[in-house]
Amino acid sequence: MTDRIIRLTIQAGVILAVVIALPYKVFELDRYFVPKELVLHASALLIAVALFARRRSLSFDLVDGLLALFLLWSVGASLFATNYWLAQRSLAVSISGAIVFWGARAIASRGSYRPILVAASIACVCAAAFCLAQAYGLDSEYFSTNRAPGGTFGNRNFVAHMAVIGLPALVWCTVTARRPSGALAGSLGAALVGAALVLSRSRAAWLAVAAAVIVLLIPMIASRKYWRGEAHIGGRFARFTLAAVIGGMVSIVLPNALNWNSDSPYLDSARGMIDYKKGSGRGRVAQYKNSLHMAASNPVFGVGPGNWPVEYVRYAPAGDRSLTDDGMTANPWPSSDWVAFISERGFVPTAALLGAFAILFFAALRRWGELEDPDAVLAQCVLAGTVVTTLVVSAFDVVLLLAAPAFMVWSVLGATSGIRPSAREVKIAPPWLGAAAATLVVASTIATARSATQLMAMSSVGRGGLTAGWVTGAMWDPGSYRINLRVAELYSRRGHCAVARGYARQAVSLFPHSPDAKRIARNCD
Repeated sequence: MTDRIIRLTIQAGVILAVVIALPYKVFELDRYFVPKELVLHASALLIAVALFARRRSLSFDLVDGLLALFLLWSVGASLFATNYWLAQRSLAVSISGAIVFWGARAIASRGSYRPILVAASIACVCAAAFCLAQAYGLDSEYFSTNRAPGGTFGNRNFVAHMAVIGLPALVWCTVTARRPSGALAGSLGAALVGAALVLSRSRAAWLAVAAAVIVLLIPMIASRKYWRGEAHIGGRFARFTLAAVIGGMVSIVLPNALNWNSDSPYLDSARGMIDYKKGSGRGRVAQYKNSLHMAASNPVFGVGPGNWPVEYVRYAPAGDRSLTDDGMTANPWPSSDWVAFISERGFVPTAALLGAFAILFFAALRRWGELEDPDAVLAQCVLAGTVVTTLVVSAFDVVLLLAAPAFMVWSVLGATSGIRPSAREVKIAPPWLGAAAATLVVASTIATARSATQLMAMSSVGRGGLTAGWVTGAMWDPGSYRINLRVAELYSRRGHCAVARGYARQAVSLFPHSPDAKRIARNCD
């Protein structure tokens, strides 16, 4: 029963995290992030309860140890954060992702990995389908026009990252489908994903596909002796590849609703994949250098999880492309998971997480003879492929810091790495197990409650027309800099400084280097 709860929770959660979004355009990023975070945290809470229910012992290996070190060090780093609200939110995504990983790994060790990979494949195709729907003219208040075609992610790069991370699982589900109709559905999904990847113009996703093909070419050839008797696998893989290529080619010639600024947008993106001397590549390099200066100033614990936008303005020179006209960062995170981890949490947890990924990758390419069937061997290639695609896209943008892709990554990694037990495992004794269980359940409960109150705040504000809505939103989410600043502005314009002062000071406490918040607080003193 507990395995079934975990399996169904992961299946439903990874798909729902793709589909869900809010229509409140005044919260242009959070209207996508917050509901997806709520899905991740609620799923993690259910998994944590089911994972530890009636459990008297638990296996624990080196990967689990490195992941636990990453989380514990991150908790320590959060104690030194300037903005505790941002620290809790960022840390919660990491903890919930780890719980999903452990839950998927636990049930995969008892043979329940296929349903999780199928759900991940469906989520991958759904993300691509929403992307294509917007690209070809579907207008919805749940879509954003700023970084189209982003579908239910609001950003074309995020859709591409989700699609490319789920691509290895989609390949596996197609070639190992138990019925021809399943293989046909997988090929159709490949066409959608191929088209979405082309239209997204995401260079990180394109590099991830290329890296996965290059790195996995030899392992795929080596695995052939394990599935040579399964004649349909090679034919299905060829059809899958052909469908993806055709989908990408058709998307280029088929008229769409996208307004690119270039006459040859896809060629320009291809040319700029490794160009770091101009455009966004040059901006990334400058941002990485400034963020590493931040990390060098705080090498042990960083500036705190989620606090990169709070402190980056201190290290960025005038004219930095990561800053906007109001003196704040354009995005709430740097253009790389690993730059974020180093600058926000320190070098030790970043090395621990990289070590966990490295162990998973190399373990996936060993001891295939111990596996029972060809499907399990190919699932190890999925594990290696998912690690490669995740590392590539996370080097150029955030993936593990966002709820939906983190859900995808950790569920696939858990399902594929749990197929066979680790060579070195230890058992957690009941006292330690109880403490770990209580800690994870409490953390998941807090994260779920926080996301729910953020959702209530956004619902209260709605489309931002009424002052009362903003005030109610500040009550539900006192950690929102945007809401507190907006309430302070509204009351300050009316001359109600006595009221505006409190909200302005709250905004300053969240972002001490914000010019707008400090200006209102100063004018009302």
